[in-house]
Amino acid sequence: MKNNELVLILDFGGQYNQLIARRVRECNVYSEVVPFDISLDKIKQKNPKGIIFTGGPASVYGEDAPKCEEAIFSLGIPVLGICYGMQLMTQILGGNVARPDKREYGTTDVQIDNTSLLFQGFDTKNGFLMSHTDYVEKLPEGFKNIGYTASCPNAAIENSEKQLYGIQFHPEVNNSVNGTLVIKNFLYNICHCSGDWTMSSFVEESIKTLKEKIGDKKVLCALSGGVDSSVAAVLVSKAVGKNLTCIFLDHGLLRKNEGDEVETIFKKQFDINLIRVNCQDRFLSKLAGVTDPERKRKIIGEEFIRVFEEEAKKIGTVDFLVQGTIYPDVIESGLGKSSVIKSHHNVGGLPDYVDFKEIVEPLRNLFKDEVRKTGLELGIPENLVFRQPFPGPGLAIRVIGDITEDKLSILKEADSIFREEIANAGLHKSINQYFAVLTNLKSVGVMGDERTYDYTIALRAVETTDFMTGVWSKIPYEILEKVSSRIVNEVNHVNRVVYDITSKPPATIEWE
Repeated sequence: MKNNELVLILDFGGQYNQLIARRVRECNVYSEVVPFDISLDKIKQKNPKGIIFTGGPASVYGEDAPKCEEAIFSLGIPVLGICYGMQLMTQILGGNVARPDKREYGTTDVQIDNTSLLFQGFDTKNGFLMSHTDYVEKLPEGFKNIGYTASCPNAAIENSEKQLYGIQFHPEVNNSVNGTLVIKNFLYNICHCSGDWTMSSFVEESIKTLKEKIGDKKVLCALSGGVDSSVAAVLVSKAVGKNLTCIFLDHGLLRKNEGDEVETIFKKQFDINLIRVNCQDRFLSKLAGVTDPERKRKIIGEEFIRVFEEEAKKIGTVDFLVQGTIYPDVIESGLGKSSVIKSHHNVGGLPDYVDFKEIVEPLRNLFKDEVRKTGLELGIPENLVFRQPFPGPGLAIRVIGDITEDKLSILKEADSIFREEIANAGLHKSINQYFAVLTNLKSVGVMGDERTYDYTIALRAVETTDFMTGVWSKIPYEILEKVSSRIVNEVNHVNRVVYDITSKPPATIEWE
Protein backbone atom coordinates (compact mmCIF):
# COMPACT_ATOMS: atom_id res chain seq x y z
CA MET A 1 0.00 0.00 0.00
CA LYS A 2 1.56 3.27 -1.12
CA ASN A 3 0.81 6.41 0.85
CA ASN A 4 1.87 9.99 0.40
CA GLU A 5 2.39 10.38 4.13
CA LEU A 6 3.00 8.00 6.99
CA VAL A 7 3.39 8.13 10.77
CA LEU A 8 5.32 5.30 12.43
CA ILE A 9 4.21 3.96 15.83
CA LEU A 10 7.20 2.40 17.61
CA ASP A 11 5.84 -0.37 19.82
CA PHE A 12 7.42 -0.55 23.28
CA GLY A 13 4.94 -3.16 24.50
CA GLY A 14 2.12 -0.85 25.54
CA GLN A 15 -1.40 -2.21 25.74
CA TYR A 16 -2.74 0.78 23.78
CA ASN A 17 -0.47 0.53 20.71
CA GLN A 18 -3.37 -0.35 18.41
CA LEU A 19 -5.44 2.50 19.79
CA ILE A 20 -2.70 5.01 18.99
CA ALA A 21 -2.51 3.78 15.40
CA ARG A 22 -6.30 3.95 15.07
CA ARG A 23 -6.46 7.49 16.47
CA VAL A 24 -3.85 8.61 13.93
CA ARG A 25 -5.88 7.09 11.09
CA GLU A 26 -9.06 8.68 12.43
CA CYS A 27 -7.24 11.96 11.77
CA ASN A 28 -6.88 10.85 8.10
CA VAL A 29 -3.19 10.05 8.36
CA TYR A 30 -1.91 6.56 7.58
CA SER A 31 -0.02 4.86 10.42
CA GLU A 32 1.98 1.69 10.89
CA VAL A 33 2.96 -0.10 14.11
CA VAL A 34 6.59 -1.24 13.92
CA PRO A 35 9.01 -2.87 16.42
CA PHE A 36 10.77 -0.48 18.80
CA ASP A 37 14.19 -1.57 17.49
CA ILE A 38 13.47 -0.78 13.84
CA SER A 39 16.70 0.24 12.11
CA LEU A 40 17.45 3.82 11.07
CA ASP A 41 17.79 2.65 7.48
CA LYS A 42 14.26 1.25 7.51
CA ILE A 43 12.92 4.44 9.05
CA LYS A 44 14.62 6.52 6.35
CA GLN A 45 13.30 4.16 3.69
CA LYS A 46 9.72 4.56 4.96
CA ASN A 47 10.24 8.35 5.12
CA PRO A 48 7.61 9.06 7.83
CA LYS A 49 6.19 12.50 8.52
CA GLY A 50 6.33 11.75 12.23
CA ILE A 51 7.15 9.08 14.83
CA ILE A 52 5.20 8.18 17.97
CA PHE A 53 6.66 6.10 20.82
CA THR A 54 4.06 4.01 22.66
CA GLY A 55 3.88 3.42 26.36
CA GLY A 56 5.04 0.14 27.87
CA PRO A 57 5.18 -1.84 31.11
CA ALA A 58 8.98 -1.64 31.54
CA SER A 59 11.09 0.83 33.49
CA VAL A 60 13.76 2.63 31.44
CA TYR A 61 16.28 1.48 34.05
CA GLY A 62 15.30 -2.18 33.77
CA GLU A 63 17.90 -4.64 32.55
CA ASP A 64 15.83 -5.69 29.53
CA ALA A 65 14.14 -2.33 28.94
CA PRO A 66 13.30 -1.85 25.23
CA LYS A 67 15.29 0.99 23.69
CA CYS A 68 15.62 2.66 20.31
CA GLU A 69 18.72 4.12 18.69
CA GLU A 70 19.72 7.59 19.94
CA ALA A 71 20.23 8.79 16.36
CA ILE A 72 16.47 8.60 15.79
CA PHE A 73 16.23 12.02 17.50
CA SER A 74 18.65 13.55 14.98
CA LEU A 75 16.76 12.56 11.82
CA GLY A 76 14.80 15.80 11.73
CA ILE A 77 11.53 13.84 12.04
CA PRO A 78 9.09 15.01 14.74
CA VAL A 79 8.77 12.57 17.66
CA LEU A 80 6.00 12.27 20.24
CA GLY A 81 6.81 10.06 23.25
CA ILE A 82 3.83 8.74 25.24
CA CYS A 83 4.33 7.56 28.86
CA TYR A 84 7.28 5.11 28.66
CA GLY A 85 8.11 6.72 25.31
CA MET A 86 8.54 10.09 27.00
CA GLN A 87 10.66 8.60 29.76
CA LEU A 88 12.89 6.81 27.25
CA MET A 89 13.39 10.00 25.25
CA THR A 90 14.30 11.81 28.47
CA GLN A 91 16.83 9.19 29.56
CA ILE A 92 18.52 8.85 26.16
CA LEU A 93 18.87 12.64 25.74
CA GLY A 94 20.45 13.20 29.16
CA GLY A 95 17.51 13.86 31.47
CA ASN A 96 16.62 11.87 34.55
CA VAL A 97 13.77 9.43 35.26
CA ALA A 98 12.91 8.55 38.87
CA ARG A 99 10.35 6.64 40.90
CA PRO A 100 8.18 8.91 43.09
CA ASP A 101 6.63 8.11 46.45
CA LYS A 102 3.15 8.25 44.91
CA ARG A 103 2.10 6.48 41.73
CA GLU A 104 -0.47 8.05 39.43
CA TYR A 105 -3.38 6.07 37.92
CA GLY A 106 -6.71 7.17 36.50
CA THR A 107 -8.04 10.36 34.93
CA THR A 108 -6.10 13.29 36.38
CA ASP A 109 -6.27 17.07 35.96
CA VAL A 110 -3.21 18.26 34.03
CA GLN A 111 -2.22 21.94 33.97
CA ILE A 112 -1.02 22.59 30.43
CA ASP A 113 0.61 25.38 28.45
CA ASN A 114 -1.92 25.91 25.69
CA THR A 115 0.44 28.14 23.75
CA SER A 116 2.35 24.98 22.80
CA LEU A 117 1.60 23.65 19.30
CA LEU A 118 0.74 20.33 20.98
CA PHE A 119 -2.04 21.82 23.12
CA GLN A 120 -3.69 24.34 20.83
CA GLY A 121 -7.46 24.44 21.37
CA PHE A 122 -7.27 23.28 25.01
CA ASP A 123 -8.10 25.04 28.26
CA THR A 124 -5.23 25.41 30.72
CA LYS A 125 -6.58 22.45 32.70
CA ASN A 126 -7.62 19.14 31.12
CA GLY A 127 -8.42 15.62 32.33
CA PHE A 128 -6.09 12.96 30.90
CA LEU A 129 -5.55 9.30 31.81
CA MET A 130 -2.39 8.73 33.85
CA SER A 131 -0.97 5.23 34.26
CA HIS A 132 2.65 5.30 35.42
CA THR A 133 5.04 4.40 38.20
CA ASP A 134 8.18 6.28 37.05
CA TYR A 135 8.20 9.96 36.10
CA VAL A 136 10.54 12.50 34.49
CA GLU A 137 12.46 14.21 37.29
CA LYS A 138 14.94 16.31 35.28
CA LEU A 139 14.47 17.53 31.70
CA PRO A 140 17.08 16.96 28.99
CA GLU A 141 18.94 20.03 27.74
CA GLY A 142 16.86 22.14 25.35
CA PHE A 143 13.49 20.92 26.71
CA LYS A 144 10.92 22.92 28.63
CA ASN A 145 7.92 21.97 30.74
CA ILE A 146 4.47 22.35 29.14
CA GLY A 147 2.35 20.36 31.61
CA TYR A 148 2.19 19.18 35.23
CA THR A 149 -0.10 17.60 37.83
CA ALA A 150 -0.20 17.78 41.62
CA SER A 151 2.15 14.80 41.90
CA CYS A 152 3.93 14.79 38.50
CA PRO A 153 6.03 17.94 37.90
CA ASN A 154 6.72 17.03 34.25
CA ALA A 155 3.53 15.65 32.71
CA ALA A 156 4.36 17.16 29.30
CA ILE A 157 7.61 18.46 27.80
CA GLU A 158 8.85 19.84 24.49
CA ASN A 159 11.92 20.82 22.52
CA SER A 160 10.14 22.76 19.80
CA GLU A 161 13.37 23.54 17.94
CA LYS A 162 14.06 19.82 17.39
CA GLN A 163 10.34 18.96 17.20
CA LEU A 164 10.55 16.50 20.12
CA TYR A 165 7.55 16.19 22.45
CA GLY A 166 6.74 14.00 25.44
CA ILE A 167 3.54 13.40 27.42
CA GLN A 168 3.18 11.27 30.53
CA PHE A 169 -0.54 10.68 29.96
CA HIS A 170 -2.40 8.57 27.36
CA PRO A 171 -4.30 10.75 24.86
CA GLU A 172 -5.42 7.74 22.81
CA VAL A 173 -7.92 6.34 25.36
CA ASN A 174 -11.50 7.48 25.88
CA ASN A 175 -10.75 8.36 29.53
CA SER A 176 -8.67 11.32 28.32
CA VAL A 177 -10.91 14.30 27.60
CA ASN A 178 -10.50 15.33 23.96
CA GLY A 179 -7.29 13.29 23.82
CA THR A 180 -7.48 12.79 20.05
CA LEU A 181 -6.94 16.56 19.66
CA VAL A 182 -3.45 16.11 21.15
CA ILE A 183 -2.66 13.56 18.46
CA LYS A 184 -4.27 15.73 15.78
CA ASN A 185 -2.19 18.72 16.88
CA PHE A 186 0.97 16.63 16.64
CA LEU A 187 0.05 15.43 13.15
CA TYR A 188 -1.03 18.76 11.70
CA ASN A 189 0.70 21.50 13.73
CA ILE A 190 4.04 19.75 14.17
CA CYS A 191 4.34 17.07 11.44
CA HIS A 192 2.46 19.22 8.89
CA CYS A 193 0.44 16.29 7.53
CA SER A 194 -2.13 16.99 4.84
CA GLY A 195 -4.54 14.15 5.79
CA ASP A 196 -4.88 12.20 2.53
CA TRP A 197 -5.72 8.81 4.09
CA THR A 198 -9.36 7.93 3.27
CA MET A 199 -11.14 4.66 2.62
CA SER A 200 -12.12 5.70 -0.91
CA SER A 201 -8.47 6.31 -1.78
CA PHE A 202 -7.57 2.97 -0.17
CA VAL A 203 -10.16 1.10 -2.26
CA GLU A 204 -9.15 2.79 -5.50
CA GLU A 205 -5.44 2.19 -4.95
CA SER A 206 -5.93 -1.40 -3.73
CA ILE A 207 -7.91 -2.39 -6.83
CA LYS A 208 -5.20 -0.88 -9.02
CA THR A 209 -2.43 -2.70 -7.09
CA LEU A 210 -4.30 -6.03 -7.16
CA LYS A 211 -4.83 -5.75 -10.92
CA GLU A 212 -1.12 -5.18 -11.46
CA LYS A 213 -0.13 -8.01 -9.11
CA ILE A 214 -2.62 -10.69 -10.18
CA GLY A 215 -3.27 -9.86 -13.83
CA ASP A 216 -5.20 -12.71 -15.48
CA LYS A 217 -4.08 -15.41 -13.04
CA LYS A 218 -6.40 -17.60 -10.93
CA VAL A 219 -7.35 -16.68 -7.38
CA LEU A 220 -9.03 -18.79 -4.67
CA CYS A 221 -10.75 -17.53 -1.52
CA ALA A 222 -12.08 -19.44 1.50
CA LEU A 223 -15.22 -17.44 2.28
CA SER A 224 -16.57 -17.73 5.82
CA GLY A 225 -19.37 -15.20 5.38
CA GLY A 226 -17.81 -12.97 8.04
CA VAL A 227 -16.97 -9.32 7.46
CA ASP A 228 -13.23 -9.71 6.85
CA SER A 229 -13.32 -12.52 4.28
CA SER A 230 -16.35 -10.99 2.55
CA VAL A 231 -14.73 -7.57 2.10
CA ALA A 232 -11.45 -9.17 0.98
CA ALA A 233 -13.31 -11.28 -1.61
CA VAL A 234 -15.27 -8.35 -3.06
CA LEU A 235 -12.15 -6.16 -3.20
CA VAL A 236 -10.25 -8.84 -5.13
CA SER A 237 -13.29 -9.47 -7.34
CA LYS A 238 -13.35 -5.79 -8.36
CA ALA A 239 -9.77 -6.25 -9.57
CA VAL A 240 -9.84 -9.67 -11.27
CA GLY A 241 -13.52 -10.48 -11.92
CA LYS A 242 -14.23 -14.10 -12.85
CA ASN A 243 -10.64 -15.14 -12.19
CA LEU A 244 -11.65 -15.31 -8.52
CA THR A 245 -13.39 -18.41 -7.15
CA CYS A 246 -14.80 -18.40 -3.62
CA ILE A 247 -15.44 -21.60 -1.69
CA PHE A 248 -18.09 -21.17 0.99
CA LEU A 249 -18.36 -24.03 3.46
CA ASP A 250 -21.79 -24.12 5.10
CA HIS A 251 -21.07 -26.40 8.05
CA GLY A 252 -24.42 -25.88 9.71
CA LEU A 253 -22.93 -23.79 12.51
CA LEU A 254 -23.86 -20.41 11.04
CA ARG A 255 -26.63 -18.16 12.30
CA LYS A 256 -30.19 -18.34 11.00
CA ASN A 257 -30.42 -17.85 7.19
CA GLU A 258 -26.78 -16.77 7.03
CA GLY A 259 -25.75 -19.30 4.39
CA ASP A 260 -28.54 -18.22 2.03
CA GLU A 261 -27.79 -14.53 2.59
CA VAL A 262 -24.10 -14.97 1.75
CA GLU A 263 -24.90 -16.94 -1.40
CA THR A 264 -27.44 -14.35 -2.58
CA ILE A 265 -25.12 -11.38 -2.05
CA PHE A 266 -22.08 -12.90 -3.72
CA LYS A 267 -23.80 -14.62 -6.62
CA LYS A 268 -26.51 -12.11 -7.48
CA GLN A 269 -25.18 -8.72 -6.40
CA PHE A 270 -21.49 -9.18 -7.19
CA ASP A 271 -21.67 -12.02 -9.76
CA ILE A 272 -18.74 -13.82 -8.09
CA ASN A 273 -17.89 -17.45 -8.81
CA LEU A 274 -19.14 -19.02 -5.58
CA ILE A 275 -19.07 -22.69 -4.71
CA ARG A 276 -21.33 -23.37 -1.72
CA VAL A 277 -20.53 -26.67 -0.04
CA ASN A 278 -23.36 -27.91 2.19
CA CYS A 279 -21.55 -30.10 4.67
CA GLN A 280 -23.68 -29.80 7.82
CA ASP A 281 -24.13 -33.56 8.28
CA ARG A 282 -20.41 -34.17 7.98
CA PHE A 283 -19.53 -31.64 10.68
CA LEU A 284 -22.34 -32.69 13.05
CA SER A 285 -21.31 -36.34 12.83
CA LYS A 286 -17.73 -35.41 13.75
CA LEU A 287 -18.97 -33.31 16.69
CA ALA A 288 -21.45 -35.89 18.01
CA GLY A 289 -21.07 -36.34 21.78
CA VAL A 290 -18.20 -33.80 22.09
CA THR A 291 -18.63 -31.40 25.02
CA ASP A 292 -15.15 -29.91 25.55
CA PRO A 293 -14.89 -26.49 23.80
CA GLU A 294 -11.24 -26.95 22.81
CA ARG A 295 -12.01 -30.32 21.22
CA LYS A 296 -14.89 -28.70 19.36
CA ARG A 297 -12.52 -26.04 18.01
CA LYS A 298 -9.93 -28.60 16.96
CA ILE A 299 -12.46 -30.87 15.21
CA ILE A 300 -14.04 -27.96 13.34
CA GLY A 301 -10.67 -26.52 12.31
CA GLU A 302 -9.36 -29.86 11.03
CA GLU A 303 -12.57 -30.73 9.21
CA PHE A 304 -12.72 -27.29 7.62
CA ILE A 305 -9.24 -27.82 6.21
CA ARG A 306 -10.12 -31.27 4.88
CA VAL A 307 -13.32 -30.14 3.14
CA PHE A 308 -11.65 -27.02 1.73
CA GLU A 309 -8.76 -29.12 0.44
CA GLU A 310 -11.16 -31.54 -1.29
CA GLU A 311 -13.01 -28.69 -3.01
CA ALA A 312 -9.82 -26.85 -3.93
CA LYS A 313 -8.41 -29.98 -5.60
CA LYS A 314 -11.43 -30.03 -7.92
CA ILE A 315 -10.41 -26.58 -9.13
CA GLY A 316 -6.75 -27.49 -9.58
CA THR A 317 -3.73 -25.24 -9.33
CA VAL A 318 -4.35 -21.58 -8.52
CA ASP A 319 -1.85 -18.75 -8.42
CA PHE A 320 -3.10 -16.84 -5.39
CA LEU A 321 -4.97 -17.63 -2.16
CA VAL A 322 -6.97 -14.74 -0.63
CA GLN A 323 -7.04 -14.39 3.16
CA GLY A 324 -9.00 -11.89 5.26
CA THR A 325 -6.11 -11.09 7.60
CA ILE A 326 -6.54 -7.66 9.22
CA TYR A 327 -4.06 -5.44 11.07
CA PRO A 328 -4.91 -6.48 14.67
CA ASP A 329 -4.22 -10.12 13.62
CA VAL A 330 -0.77 -9.06 12.46
CA ILE A 331 -0.01 -6.93 15.52
CA GLU A 332 -1.30 -9.50 18.04
CA SER A 333 0.70 -12.29 16.41
CA GLY A 334 3.86 -10.37 17.29
CA LEU A 335 5.87 -7.63 15.65
CA GLY A 336 9.58 -8.29 15.89
CA LYS A 337 10.35 -8.56 19.61
CA SER A 338 6.89 -7.45 20.77
CA SER A 339 5.06 -9.84 23.02
CA VAL A 340 2.67 -12.24 21.30
CA ILE A 341 -0.86 -11.81 22.65
CA LYS A 342 -2.29 -14.68 20.66
CA SER A 343 -1.50 -16.53 17.48
CA HIS A 344 -3.89 -16.04 14.57
CA HIS A 345 -4.62 -18.67 11.95
CA ASN A 346 -4.31 -16.12 9.14
CA VAL A 347 -0.79 -15.07 10.10
CA GLY A 348 2.66 -16.56 10.00
CA GLY A 349 2.52 -19.56 7.71
CA LEU A 350 1.32 -20.75 4.34
CA PRO A 351 -1.32 -23.51 4.38
CA ASP A 352 0.06 -26.73 2.94
CA TYR A 353 -3.31 -28.12 1.90
CA VAL A 354 -3.91 -26.04 -1.25
CA ASP A 355 -1.82 -25.92 -4.42
CA PHE A 356 -1.10 -22.21 -4.84
CA LYS A 357 1.90 -19.92 -5.29
CA GLU A 358 1.27 -16.87 -3.13
CA ILE A 359 -1.06 -15.42 -0.49
CA VAL A 360 -2.96 -12.17 -1.08
CA GLU A 361 -4.05 -10.24 2.02
CA PRO A 362 -5.71 -7.04 0.77
CA LEU A 363 -6.89 -5.98 4.25
CA ARG A 364 -3.65 -6.69 6.08
CA ASN A 365 -3.10 -3.03 7.00
CA LEU A 366 -6.66 -2.22 8.11
CA PHE A 367 -8.37 -2.13 11.48
CA LYS A 368 -11.87 -3.59 11.88
CA ASP A 369 -13.69 -0.28 11.62
CA GLU A 370 -11.70 0.49 8.45
CA VAL A 371 -12.65 -2.92 7.02
CA ARG A 372 -16.32 -2.03 7.55
CA LYS A 373 -15.84 1.37 5.87
CA THR A 374 -14.14 -0.39 2.95
CA GLY A 375 -17.10 -2.76 2.68
CA LEU A 376 -19.52 0.17 2.43
CA GLU A 377 -17.30 1.82 -0.20
CA LEU A 378 -17.48 -1.42 -2.22
CA GLY A 379 -21.28 -1.47 -2.05
CA ILE A 380 -21.61 -4.46 0.27
CA PRO A 381 -25.00 -4.31 2.07
CA GLU A 382 -24.91 -2.70 5.49
CA ASN A 383 -26.41 -5.76 7.21
CA LEU A 384 -23.37 -7.81 6.15
CA VAL A 385 -20.82 -5.05 6.77
CA PHE A 386 -22.09 -4.54 10.33
CA ARG A 387 -22.70 -8.23 10.95
CA GLN A 388 -21.95 -9.25 14.50
CA PRO A 389 -18.47 -10.66 15.20
CA PHE A 390 -18.65 -14.42 14.94
CA PRO A 391 -16.19 -17.00 16.30
CA GLY A 392 -14.43 -19.33 13.86
CA PRO A 393 -16.13 -22.45 15.30
CA GLY A 394 -19.50 -20.71 14.89
CA LEU A 395 -22.45 -21.71 17.05
CA ALA A 396 -20.58 -24.80 18.23
CA ILE A 397 -19.11 -22.79 21.11
CA ARG A 398 -22.43 -21.09 21.86
CA VAL A 399 -24.09 -24.43 22.49
CA ILE A 400 -22.81 -25.50 25.89
CA GLY A 401 -22.25 -29.24 26.03
CA ASP A 402 -22.83 -31.65 23.15
CA ILE A 403 -24.13 -30.39 19.81
CA THR A 404 -27.21 -31.71 18.05
CA GLU A 405 -29.28 -30.45 15.15
CA ASP A 406 -32.20 -29.76 17.53
CA LYS A 407 -30.03 -27.69 19.87
CA LEU A 408 -28.64 -25.67 16.97
CA SER A 409 -32.16 -24.99 15.76
CA ILE A 410 -33.19 -23.70 19.21
CA LEU A 411 -30.15 -21.42 19.41
CA LYS A 412 -30.54 -20.07 15.87
CA GLU A 413 -34.14 -19.03 16.55
CA ALA A 414 -33.38 -17.45 19.93
CA ASP A 415 -30.31 -15.63 18.61
CA SER A 416 -32.27 -14.33 15.62
CA ILE A 417 -34.95 -12.85 17.90
CA PHE A 418 -32.35 -11.18 20.12
CA ARG A 419 -30.53 -9.62 17.15
CA GLU A 420 -33.81 -8.52 15.57
CA GLU A 421 -35.02 -6.72 18.69
CA ILE A 422 -31.65 -5.04 19.28
CA ALA A 423 -31.82 -3.73 15.69
CA ASN A 424 -35.46 -2.63 16.15
CA ALA A 425 -34.39 -0.64 19.20
CA GLY A 426 -31.58 1.05 17.22
CA LEU A 427 -28.87 -0.38 19.48
CA HIS A 428 -27.18 -2.56 16.85
CA LYS A 429 -24.28 -0.14 16.29
CA SER A 430 -23.72 1.02 19.87
CA ILE A 431 -23.44 -2.52 21.30
CA ASN A 432 -20.25 -4.05 19.92
CA GLN A 433 -21.20 -7.70 20.33
CA TYR A 434 -24.46 -9.38 21.30
CA PHE A 435 -25.66 -12.96 20.95
CA ALA A 436 -27.56 -15.81 22.57
CA VAL A 437 -26.09 -18.91 24.23
CA LEU A 438 -27.90 -22.22 24.68
CA THR A 439 -26.86 -23.32 28.14
CA ASN A 440 -26.76 -26.97 29.14
CA LEU A 441 -29.10 -26.14 32.01
CA LYS A 442 -32.72 -27.29 32.18
CA SER A 443 -35.15 -25.97 34.77
CA VAL A 444 -38.78 -26.28 35.78
CA GLY A 445 -41.28 -23.88 34.30
CA VAL A 446 -45.04 -23.44 33.82
CA MET A 447 -46.58 -22.85 30.42
CA GLY A 448 -50.33 -23.11 29.81
CA ASP A 449 -50.93 -24.47 33.33
CA GLU A 450 -48.58 -27.35 32.58
CA ARG A 451 -45.20 -28.14 34.08
CA THR A 452 -42.24 -27.83 31.70
CA TYR A 453 -38.64 -28.90 32.03
CA ASP A 454 -36.72 -27.09 29.30
CA TYR A 455 -33.57 -25.20 28.37
CA THR A 456 -32.28 -21.84 29.59
CA ILE A 457 -31.10 -19.28 27.03
CA ALA A 458 -28.44 -16.79 28.15
CA LEU A 459 -28.16 -13.41 26.44
CA ARG A 460 -24.78 -11.67 26.19
CA ALA A 461 -24.15 -8.05 25.12
CA VAL A 462 -20.83 -6.24 25.49
CA GLU A 463 -19.52 -2.75 24.76
CA THR A 464 -15.82 -2.49 23.92
CA THR A 465 -13.36 -0.59 21.75
CA ASP A 466 -10.75 -3.29 21.29
CA PHE A 467 -12.37 -6.60 22.42
CA MET A 468 -9.46 -7.03 24.85
CA THR A 469 -11.64 -5.64 27.64
CA GLY A 470 -15.36 -4.98 27.70
CA VAL A 471 -18.28 -4.01 29.93
CA TRP A 472 -21.72 -5.59 29.84
CA SER A 473 -24.25 -3.45 28.02
CA LYS A 474 -27.03 -1.81 30.05
CA ILE A 475 -29.84 -2.72 27.66
CA PRO A 476 -33.14 -1.13 28.81
CA TYR A 477 -35.32 -3.53 30.79
CA GLU A 478 -38.28 -3.17 28.43
CA ILE A 479 -36.17 -4.43 25.52
CA LEU A 480 -34.82 -7.37 27.52
CA GLU A 481 -38.38 -8.13 28.61
CA LYS A 482 -39.59 -8.15 25.01
CA VAL A 483 -36.72 -10.41 23.90
CA SER A 484 -37.37 -12.81 26.77
CA SER A 485 -41.11 -12.92 26.09
CA ARG A 486 -40.62 -13.58 22.39
CA ILE A 487 -38.04 -16.34 22.95
CA VAL A 488 -40.10 -18.34 25.44
CA ASN A 489 -43.25 -17.93 23.32
CA GLU A 490 -41.75 -18.51 19.87
CA VAL A 491 -38.90 -20.98 20.48
CA ASN A 492 -39.79 -24.52 21.46
CA HIS A 493 -38.03 -26.15 24.43
CA VAL A 494 -37.00 -22.86 26.10
CA ASN A 495 -38.73 -21.79 29.33
CA ARG A 496 -36.18 -19.42 30.88
CA VAL A 497 -34.02 -16.49 29.68
CA VAL A 498 -31.16 -14.96 31.69
CA TYR A 499 -28.91 -11.95 31.00
CA ASP A 500 -25.14 -12.11 31.53
CA ILE A 501 -23.99 -9.03 33.51
CA THR A 502 -20.29 -9.96 33.75
CA SER A 503 -17.62 -7.73 32.24
CA LYS A 504 -14.32 -8.79 30.64
CA PRO A 505 -12.27 -9.42 32.73
CA PRO A 506 -13.03 -11.55 34.73
CA ALA A 507 -15.24 -13.23 32.08
CA THR A 508 -14.48 -13.60 28.40
CA ILE A 509 -16.89 -12.28 25.78
CA GLU A 510 -17.76 -15.76 24.49
CA TRP A 511 -18.89 -18.42 26.94
CA GLU A 512 -16.60 -21.12 25.58
